[in-house]
Amino acid sequence: MNTTANKIITWEQIEETMDAYRKAGERIVFSNGCFDILHLGHIDYLEKAREKGDRLVMGLNTDASVSKLKGPERPINNEYARARMLAALAFVDNVILFGEETPQLLIETVKPDVLVKGNDYTIDNIVGAPFVLERGGSVETVELVEGFSTTNMIEKIRKVGL
Repeated sequence: MNTTANKIITWEQIEETMDAYRKAGERIVFSNGCFDILHLGHIDYLEKAREKGDRLVMGLNTDASVSKLKGPERPINNEYARARMLAALAFVDNVILFGEETPQLLIETVKPDVLVKGNDYTIDNIVGAPFVLERGGSVETVELVEGFSTTNMIEKIRKVGL
């Protein structure tokens, strides 16, 4: 049975999976993040990222790395739940958990054709950009939906006391 959980791959499966995409002539897009509480901003961002190629491969921060980045009260949802939610999206082809401080090693392992981040980044401060560009790939930013962020959602929920 092919479930969304099958879209969550291990580091050991990366090379074989990416090779299959390349042999089929498919363009691999990579992005990454925490995706703690999935919201419209995420959906819009991921749809736009997928439009940049044929396959969207997502690096997902582990629980430990989210806590390190966002603070001890995060993540709200654990890594398995976050990975399953991302994998359930039709335009996401693979989800790979990473616990390193940055996704540099994962980017070097995936070897994407396109590296995508939101326009809150500039190409000169996107981790992995030099690696992707040196290999002949592209680094692109996509416009984010105004007013949507996980941090803002958490604050709003706290204010209403839910």
